[in-house]
Amino acid sequence: MNTNPAETTNRATTDPKANPDPLTGEPGSHPVGTGAGAASAGLAGAALGAMAGPVGSVAGAVIGAVVGGLTGKGFAEGLNPTEEANYWRENHARQPYAATGESYDTYADAYRVGYEGHSKYASTDDSFEVAEAKLRADYEMSKPSVAWDKAAPAARAAWSRGQRDPARKV
Repeated sequence: MNTNPAETTNRATTDPKANPDPLTGEPGSHPVGTGAGAASAGLAGAALGAMAGPVGSVAGAVIGAVVGGLTGKGFAEGLNPTEEANYWRENHARQPYAATGESYDTYADAYRVGYEGHSKYASTDDSFEVAEAKLRADYEMSKPSVAWDKAAPAARAAWSRGQRDPARKV
């Protein structure tokens, strides 16, 4: 386990999967949550503002997008991808599927799909099994080095961690 905070921070900010903020380089950026919140609230703001005419529609869209972006970012920050990656990096060797001697890096995409997938799909899909087709599609988009059948147990473990620890807000 790496206990040097400077090395941990450096590793996280140079890892492209740590979601570095495009402006500051800090890990844990949430562009999807921010974008989804901005888009949906911008549309709602435009619809409400339209009652005041074209100027109101534009103002409503802008204000709605800003507020929605901040709200979406806040929701997405309930899950810290850097923290999750570090958790699985430190605990990978204890997993039964790691007995083959393959490193964390072999399963990193599967873990990421599991914990991010729980945040994205757990509210509509009751279980890993119900969400599995979506998770598999997300996983395969990452161009992984391991087939889904072999990686699925790691994704399931990360999904299950979200169910066991509701304080993580996933």
